[in-house]
This record gives sequence, structure tokens and C-alpha cells, in this order.
Amino acid sequence: MDSYDVVVVGARSAGAATAMLFARAGHRVLLLDRARFPSDTLSTQHIHRPGLRLLDRWGLLGPLKDGGCPPVRHISYALEGELRLAGPVPVEEGIDAVYAPRRYVLDALVADAAVASGAEFRDGCTVTGVLTGDDGRVTGVTCRTDGGATQEIGARLVVGADGMRSTVARLVGARTEREDAPMTCVYYGYWAGLPAQFEVHERTGRLIGVVPTHDELTLVAAYFPQAEFPDVRRDPNLAYAEAVRSTAPDLAERAAGAHRVERLRGTGSQFNFFRQATGPGWVLVGDAGCHKDSITGTGISDAFEQAAALAGAVADGSGKGFADPSALDAALRGYAAARDRLMEPRYQMALDSAGLQVTDERRGFLRWIASDPGSTRAFLSVAVSHVDAARFSPA
Repeated sequence: MDSYDVVVVGARSAGAATAMLFARAGHRVLLLDRARFPSDTLSTQHIHRPGLRLLDRWGLLGPLKDGGCPPVRHISYALEGELRLAGPVPVEEGIDAVYAPRRYVLDALVADAAVASGAEFRDGCTVTGVLTGDDGRVTGVTCRTDGGATQEIGARLVVGADGMRSTVARLVGARTEREDAPMTCVYYGYWAGLPAQFEVHERTGRLIGVVPTHDELTLVAAYFPQAEFPDVRRDPNLAYAEAVRSTAPDLAERAAGAHRVERLRGTGSQFNFFRQATGPGWVLVGDAGCHKDSITGTGISDAFEQAAALAGAVADGSGKGFADPSALDAALRGYAAARDRLMEPRYQMALDSAGLQVTDERRGFLRWIASDPGSTRAFLSVAVSHVDAARFSPA
């Protein structure tokens, strides 16, 4: 039986970054994914500033830019087609732009970096079970290839980075620690010939997000209340067009001279939960452990930050960090606490945003911000930097 220090299940943002960081620390790593790479996945694509800083630190921001991902240096927020806050993307640590890569580009870039760092990558490989010792500790996985071959693989640590419907979480029995009802559904499409920067347009019951991406295309996403999903999915093209027209009329005018390419993508499965992050021999990273409404667009950055936190807690740089299971478990518990500190405020912000409610108090608050250039710049930084929204108070 093949044996590794770390087996990472799921090779997208969270998993590929985790595999890369453990491999760079000298550990023997196997990265698995049931999909064939490169491949696309549902995503808002925007990488918030903390995620860009990590890509830069890992030596991957340059290759992302060189691969054709356009820099976006202007941001705007429009409320009810009237109140508008706009300005340049804040410059932090030499990063002066927003990037929103297609996922088949980004995920392949990070997975390739994991391989270049020494990890082994097997795509088209589906995990079907976990191996356990007599004491119940997870000691590896069983998997099946596209061709039907099965294999047992040993591991000192199994990382579940396999998304919201995580197979690893189910197999290890990770309990749900918090769960909130879905609040929005979303549909998005790609447009050619649509001039745009990083834009958010909002009114009660609707939010439109806009950002340029690869191949001179612009992603336009429309958010609806979850209660409307049965009606929206009956004719998503009609609902999408109406949402853009009624929420962002200036965007609709620009879109009249453009055309949409590819099909609309969408989901009503905007689940909100925290799962138990770790147990004996296993740990969850990214959406596998905490999933929230995508309306704040922080998922990629969250995944990178969790991967960095996990590697920082466990990988010791010597390649010998797994010799003591009790020490490993203690490090994993430290990661779990760090994950909760990182994600709890972002989770609540996502729930608050997903309410899609524009109150008189909020209108007044935004008018106050718009009256001061410094406050406007600070407000806009929330969209790229995970800045705590509580700091923007007229008091």
C-alpha cells in the first residue's frame, strides 16, 4: 500500500494550496480529485486582497498576471441606481488591482505549483472510503480511478478539501456545529464586449456583481432571495435579464452592445454551516469545513488563508512533523481554533449581506460615507480587503 504524510482530497483552491504548502515543508503529499484538470467550477472568482497577498508570497501572482488575468483598478458600488461610491482599488503591499481568474486557470495554476513543489497529483480519482486503525484514528483513504481500479492509500493525515458536499466530512462523521438556512440563489454569465470594472449594484431583493476575467470576458452575477429560487429556475434567462435591468440600468445599457457567451450557471444551494474542523488523523479545509453564502465573494481567499493556517500549525519544515500523533492532534486543534477566529466574522457578514435588505438607516449611512472622500475610500476597501465593516460608523 502506498503511504504518504498527507493525502489531500480535493484539488481546487483549498486543497491545491494545502498540498503545495505541505510539499514545500518537506512532507510527502498526495493530491486527489475526482475531476479531470483543468476544469471549471461554480465560483464568483474574485480573489480578495489577503488571497492575493498569499499568491504573491507563494510566487504565483506573477504567473497569474502573465497568464492573461486582467488587472482591475477601479471599483464602484451603486445603491438603487442613485447613490454611487467609486474610486481606485486601494494599493496595499504593492498590489494595486483586483483579479478574478477563471477557475480552470487558477486551480490548475495552484495544482501545478503543488506538483512542482514535490506533491503527487492524481486527477480522475474518487475517494470512496477512509481507513482507520483499531483506535478509530483515520490512517488513509480508499479510492477508485476513472478506469474502475481501486486502491488503498495510507496517510498520517487526511485533509478534506472537497467542497460543500465533502465526502471526507461524511466518511469521518464530522458533526455540524452551526447551520443557518440558505438565504440567496445566484445565476451568472460571461459577456463579450461589455466594458466594466469591479462593480456592485444593489437594491432590496437584488444584487448584481460585475468583474472582468480571462479572455476579455466580463462576469455578471445576479443574486435573488432564496424564496424566489423555484420561480427563478423556471426561466433563469428571463429572471437574470430582469434583475440586471431593474438593479443596474446603466449596466443594462452597456450590455445592449455586448453579447453573452456560454450558458448561464447558477445554484440555489447556498448552504451556510460550520462543521467540526478536525479529529484523529483528519482535518477539513475551505468549503468542506465552513461554507457560507457567496454574496461577499470571499471563498477563494478564505480557502488560501485556511490552507496557510493549517500548514503553519502542522508543517514544521523538517519533514518530520507527523512522528507524534498526539502532537499532531494538538496542532490540528490549534488550526481549528484559528479557522473559527478567521471565519466567524466573515460568516456573519455573509449572512447580513445575503438578507438583501436596504433600510432607511443604511441609505443614510451610505450618504454619510459618500460625503467624505476618506470614508468612501475606506468603505470601498471592504470589497477587496476583508476590512471589518464595524469600523465604518458615523459615531
